Amino acid sequence: MSLQRKNSVLKHHGLQLFALTAMLVFTASSTVVNGQEMLSREEAMGLTLNHNYDIKVAEKSLEVADNNQSILNTGFLPTVFANGNAGISGYQGQNQTVNGDINYDPTDAYNYSASVGVDYVLFNGYGRMYNYKQLKELYNISELQARQIIENTLLELSNSYFLTAQLTESVSILKNALSISTTRMLRAQYSFEYGQTTQIDLLNAQVDVNNDSINLLNTIQDLENSRRNLNLIMGREIEMEFAVDTTINFAMPGTKEDLIDQAYNRNVLIQQTNSQLRNSEFALKASQAGWFPALSLNAGYNYSGNQNPAGAFVTGSYNLGPQAGLSLAWNVFDGGSTRIKSQNARLEIKRQQILKEETEFSVKRDVLNAYGSYQNSLFVYYAEKANLETATKNFERSDDLYKQGQINSIEFRQAQLNLLNAQNNQSIAKYNAKYEELKLKQLAGILLED
Repeated sequence: MSLQRKNSVLKHHGLQLFALTAMLVFTASSTVVNGQEMLSREEAMGLTLNHNYDIKVAEKSLEVADNNQSILNTGFLPTVFANGNAGISGYQGQNQTVNGDINYDPTDAYNYSASVGVDYVLFNGYGRMYNYKQLKELYNISELQARQIIENTLLELSNSYFLTAQLTESVSILKNALSISTTRMLRAQYSFEYGQTTQIDLLNAQVDVNNDSINLLNTIQDLENSRRNLNLIMGREIEMEFAVDTTINFAMPGTKEDLIDQAYNRNVLIQQTNSQLRNSEFALKASQAGWFPALSLNAGYNYSGNQNPAGAFVTGSYNLGPQAGLSLAWNVFDGGSTRIKSQNARLEIKRQQILKEETEFSVKRDVLNAYGSYQNSLFVYYAEKANLETATKNFERSDDLYKQGQINSIEFRQAQLNLLNAQNNQSIAKYNAKYEELKLKQLAGILLED
């Protein structure tokens, strides 16, 4: 192939690659900044608390537990009832009296009654009281479970938010890398046309533009996927577009000892075990109610009457008036069921005490591990910042030398890749450190204060 033909082919491919590059850069720019709302993490948390589906389900479960703890579900209130009946019968027959037999023809006889009353348990061995306390504690457990779901959801949201922010930075980094590679390719093409460089340099530059274009396109797709996932967590339209804040501020939650103390008092898992232990203690008291007598009060007002025209002496009657009474019931021996329930309740208390101790040690371990991970991630972040400064200076120096022809394209590309890796590593380290901070706050029970 003639030199002129080679130049024509290379120009054609170069223009194609340049067009592809321009299209990708335009796509990346429109994806990131095209009139999109800026959504802060605090705003995302607010949307999640209001619209996340898991949190909504947890809220409904909490409403059920709230209904269950109502005094209407405890037996503390009396029961009020009203009864009434009426009947009619028609029959014929004979009344035998001392004065002789009296025959009567078919006739109608009526009877009727009505009553209102109230029953109230005055005492049942404190079983009612401890059952009520159990319902209260079950509501507290449900509340803690809902809080755990909220904490886990907000942590998931933050992780997704940080991933979106990191990918946003990666798109910007790759756009810049693609721009540099495109400029280098054009320079190599002009140099080759004027015989100042070899075809190898031009082909290498074209390969690098292709690779940078592919990396940018893949990262844009990852960013779109991450944005959709974030919308799902926030419970809003999946295709809604937005931009995220890439600014990160670190705030040490406290000393290691302070965090452990906070975890003992505020960690949701420890609070759940404490609540479960209290509930088991109430269950023991409630199970012992069978050893006591039950005293009940009943009162009412009754009205009843009948009419029987065929009666021998009395053809009708009625009565009305109040009535009241006390009833006492005591299972002297119930076959041992109360004893078994009480033994099982004591065993449950011991089981919950073991679980409480295990949970406290596990949470302490997790806090110490998270504290170490947070310290390490901060060190990595600041080390990556230093690496980025070095890589930036190295690239700027290499860029000058490349323009002066003192280094070749391979050395220049290596400096560019070093800068690209340093930028991405610093970005990843920044968000990893912030996420470790949030995990530490969750274990300490202060995540919802963030």
